[in-house]
Amino acid sequence: MSRTRTALLAAMALVAGATGTAYAVAPDGVGAAAVPCTVDYQVQNQWSTGFTAAVTVTNLGAAKSSWSLKWSYAGNQRVTSGWNAKVTQSGSNVTAANESYNGTLATGGSASFGFQGTYSGSNAIPATFTLDGVTCNVDGGGGPTDPTDPTDPGDRVNNPYSGAKVYVNPEWSANAAAEPGGSRIANQPTGVWLDRIAAINGANGKMGLRAHLDEALRQKGSGELVIQLVIYNLPGRDCSALASNGELGPTEIGRYKTEYIDPIAAILADDKYSSLRIVTTVEIDSLPNLVTNTGSRATATPECDVMKANGNYVKGVGYALNKLGDAGNVYNYVDAGHHGWIGWDDNFGPSADVFHDAATAEGATPADVHGFITNTANYSALKENNFSVGQTVAGKSVRESKWVDWNRYVDELGFAQAFRNELVSTGFDTNIGMLIDTSRNGWGGTARPAGPGATTSVDTYVDGGRYDRRIHIGNWCNQAGAGLGERPKAAPESGIDAYVWMKPPGESDGASKAIPNDEGKGFDRMCDPTYTGTPRNGHNLTGALPDAPVSGHWFSAQFQELMKNAYPPLP
Repeated sequence: MSRTRTALLAAMALVAGATGTAYAVAPDGVGAAAVPCTVDYQVQNQWSTGFTAAVTVTNLGAAKSSWSLKWSYAGNQRVTSGWNAKVTQSGSNVTAANESYNGTLATGGSASFGFQGTYSGSNAIPATFTLDGVTCNVDGGGGPTDPTDPTDPGDRVNNPYSGAKVYVNPEWSANAAAEPGGSRIANQPTGVWLDRIAAINGANGKMGLRAHLDEALRQKGSGELVIQLVIYNLPGRDCSALASNGELGPTEIGRYKTEYIDPIAAILADDKYSSLRIVTTVEIDSLPNLVTNTGSRATATPECDVMKANGNYVKGVGYALNKLGDAGNVYNYVDAGHHGWIGWDDNFGPSADVFHDAATAEGATPADVHGFITNTANYSALKENNFSVGQTVAGKSVRESKWVDWNRYVDELGFAQAFRNELVSTGFDTNIGMLIDTSRNGWGGTARPAGPGATTSVDTYVDGGRYDRRIHIGNWCNQAGAGLGERPKAAPESGIDAYVWMKPPGESDGASKAIPNDEGKGFDRMCDPTYTGTPRNGHNLTGALPDAPVSGHWFSAQFQELMKNAYPPLP
């Protein structure tokens, strides 16, 4: 996260000479002994009880195959997590040792790492650093010390949804209210999707970002209000699904930065909107694709291989986190797929690692990530009460059923809570929260099972009892039989910041047939109800509704079905 840095007074360091005599290092190096190393320690982000710091150590002595940098704090600072180094603390003494991948430090070479910490009172820069026991020159140092810095998130709360109203998009609300029976839910909060550059200023007569933020201020009144924005325009967007392809080509990372993220960041940083709590959900479906749809897997696509090779998903997400997080009232939540995508053993840990890679790219740090969101625009049931992976039926584990297919998770709540722990283990803050999109995962109506299936086989047991009535868990487009899920709610379960309707119910996932459009959205046969599928859905029928419009456009038939099958039911 880039922050305004205030200069600190430079202190002269002592360097041990060859004879054991201590020599003062002059600022210009004249008349001084050779400096064996330099350290640049920068506080990047500081709030009332915590901070993040970036450290770069440069080796000016003999080449090293491993290294250890040490320093001591004069105050009560405590390191809570680190990245790109093993950072430990004993009392006031801190040690940062290299990871396996950055132990080599050539003469003149540098290594960079970062960490998050807590403090109270002052947060003074350490005066002395030693590299493998030898004192280094302090090459710089500083950080945000002005408590009135407009980018200082001193008022940031742990859960932005707690005690706050959530913005009702008047455009979606009008569409919902115009439907028979739609007034029952027209006042529910939904996400605002910024899915192309033109959406920032408003396209085809729709409200732009500033218009939504101005309306949010009106709705806020004297209380607190959250507005939810979906940041969704990566180069080569959604490499595994044509329906949500975007306007930017795979290599257009420069345009993504300068024409899309930078203008959004500038608007969000406007002091006019500083009283809003702005939740951004960053780049739906992008990072999980790099794990599940690349390489030699049957589910791989050439487009995803390209995006993994050029790194533009990781770079784009990192850049977005860095720039958007500069505003102290912005809360970044990264998309984390859903249990039916990355719940398997070979996807679970690798996905968390990719998310951490993105959170340390392009100037971002894990502190730029407030949490993660699962099930965005998807249909996975929140809770499956009629079966669990620990059960055995007819001599077989539930995990062996065709539906579960060896997944470790059967619903979104269990997955989100477990994945949160996995993310913390990779270096994200222990206070990260999860969001779950419940806009279309209710699976109510007459098809909702009242209890477990028959125990004649593990498949009859699971299929007879599962709420999620999709043909296959890989089906994602305009699913027949789906219903509205839990209404948006703050802090519903441990580790969950909120249930949200990030995908506005009634907006299509994709067209059932090719429809020309100026939004870069292609025709994906997974939205065609007659298609027999791909390896990603086990070559099953897609379960999609017919006669659907282009993604993001209003789909009345789907909206009516979602209301009919809502669970909890609508009044």
